[in-house]
Amino acid sequence: MKPLTTFILSAVFATTLVACDKAESPKEVSKDVSAAQQSAAEASLEARKDAAEENKDVKENVATEVKDGIETVAEGAHDVAVADAKGAHKIAIEKCEALAGDQQEACKKQADAALDSAKAEADAREKAVTN
Repeated sequence: MKPLTTFILSAVFATTLVACDKAESPKEVSKDVSAAQQSAAEASLEARKDAAEENKDVKENVATEVKDGIETVAEGAHDVAVADAKGAHKIAIEKCEALAGDQQEACKKQADAALDSAKAEADAREKAVTN
């Protein structure tokens, strides 16, 4: 009995394998190909939408980073210009100490005016870059 069961199971198994290699009808193949094409097109469209959204986000982030970088550089240049102007002002005031009376007062006013002018110029340059 055991050999008969083995034979029957082998026959069923062999039939199953043969059925797996059986060609589908042209109508069925056409239907399957059409479904696969539709699925591929939908997946491609979804991937394109996702990529477009990611590209948009990247562009916005880059634009923000560039703007922030420009502002940082402009602020640094402003700070350097003001520090230079304050240093020049301090030196000029010390030189004014060598003068007396009205000359000293005029010298200090001229140094103060130069400082104010340098600060205003630094402010204008920073504003021109950041706006």
